[in-house]
Amino acid sequence: MARRAIRQTVGVTEVSGGRAQVTRAALLAAAHDVFTTAGYADANVTDIVDQAGSSVGSLYHHFGGKSDLYIALYDDYQLRQQHRSARAFRTALAAGEDDALQLFIVGARAYLEGCWEERQLARLFLSGGGPPGFELLTRRRFRTWLRTNATLLGEQAHPLSDMLILVLTTIATEAGREVAVASSRAKARQMIDEVLELMGRLYPKESASEAQAPPPRRRRPTR
Repeated sequence: MARRAIRQTVGVTEVSGGRAQVTRAALLAAAHDVFTTAGYADANVTDIVDQAGSSVGSLYHHFGGKSDLYIALYDDYQLRQQHRSARAFRTALAAGEDDALQLFIVGARAYLEGCWEERQLARLFLSGGGPPGFELLTRRRFRTWLRTNATLLGEQAHPLSDMLILVLTTIATEAGREVAVASSRAKARQMIDEVLELMGRLYPKESASEAQAPPPRRRRPTR
């Protein structure tokens, strides 16, 4: 599943076709296997190029080195996750959903299901490690995700505060770590359902004070 997804993403991230695209896809697929098995620190470039049927020179030509290859694999994974969430978001909008929290939950479900479907990569990237500067890169991507969520959800009914979006996005990220290491698909689905149900309690469509407030009194017309 993950290797097929990697090859499909290459068509999104690189428009040019031909031999270069095929080589890039093969290197990414091999990098997936080697990095998820050995981790970044113990991964060997020779193992990657041998599995890809390529050469060290070709790897450096396409990616610049081991660290750039790792980041490219991460970027492709993130792009697939963004596509999953955006597709679910648009589908919910088209069906008439306009509540900001419910739309966030729809997108979060797609993201978390992606963490399970590509659990080897999710474990790799969410567990830390990686080349120097990778942690800073992931923090920047997290802030970009926050800004994107704030922009999309701010246009919907019952908009969410920036702090609530931060809390929800953090919950989704942390839940992704646990979903990726779930013992089975059934357990992963149970975890996803539970965390989304908890999210739904954080910002009810109508607060208790609004629901219980008496209707305003009508003034009697003066004569």
